[in-house]
Amino acid sequence: MHNKKDIDNIVYDVLRRSKALDVFPTPVDHIVQFCELNLGDSDYFHKIPTNYLAKNLDVFNRMLNKVFGVLDREIKHIYIDPKLPAVKRMFLKLHETGHHCLPWQKHVCYFDNELTLTQEVQEDFEAEANFFASSALFQLDRFDADIKTLPLEIGSPMALAKKFGASNHAAIRRYAEQSKKRCALLVLEKKESNGEILTLRNNFQSASFTSSFGNITFPNILGKEFPFVVDYSRGRKFHKDGSILIETEDESCNFTYHYFFNGHNVFVLIIPVGEKNKSRTEIHIVSQNG
Repeated sequence: MHNKKDIDNIVYDVLRRSKALDVFPTPVDHIVQFCELNLGDSDYFHKIPTNYLAKNLDVFNRMLNKVFGVLDREIKHIYIDPKLPAVKRMFLKLHETGHHCLPWQKHVCYFDNELTLTQEVQEDFEAEANFFASSALFQLDRFDADIKTLPLEIGSPMALAKKFGASNHAAIRRYAEQSKKRCALLVLEKKESNGEILTLRNNFQSASFTSSFGNITFPNILGKEFPFVVDYSRGRKFHKDGSILIETEDESCNFTYHYFFNGHNVFVLIIPVGEKNKSRTEIHIVSQNG
């Protein structure tokens, strides 16, 4: 993967020249248009592209039901699955724009599928396009500057998601990764319909959290021995008063956790007991998007 600073420099140039800096929510469609791309007909998703037939029809057919976004470089069209939530479509538009704008990707034809977008696959082009999309959607250090003014709680990135026009998922992840405070994030998904088991989809830690506690590992399958799985089994949607004992690399430590279920994934923000949380801003959660 190219240096993240190189990608940030390209993002800054696009935001500045498109006059999108400090415009909220981030004007994604305007950015796409500025980059000389067009949004294609959504019916495209119900057709097999003829320019792909000669390459690998069998592979495409196997992944067809999981395609989220397509960039047709020849005619400069982006096609996004219209069934996706609006906030996820915003990220995907920028993801495809990243494939187009990063100069070292200019001559590559690419299809994006569920695996590349949700399983954090490490192929360079996908990681770069995801990084481009996140940096553009959250306007580089604009999001990070807002973090400093808000309390350390899961409601803060949810409030920022509304401001930037992002999904709660994307905002909570960036919040955990970019925070100067010590925090970690678990993203969990349903394993069984009875709600007694969740699987670990992703986990992230702030740099200061890792410095203090090392890399904390969780099992891939989590049962009701974890209190946030109990929260899920009881149908809870949101709370900020959880407590959990976690084994770190050196010892067992007490942590608080904040819990949010968006209907698809469970988000668990883990915070060390006693972590300073100075802010005059109060967060009130009214509605919750994905």
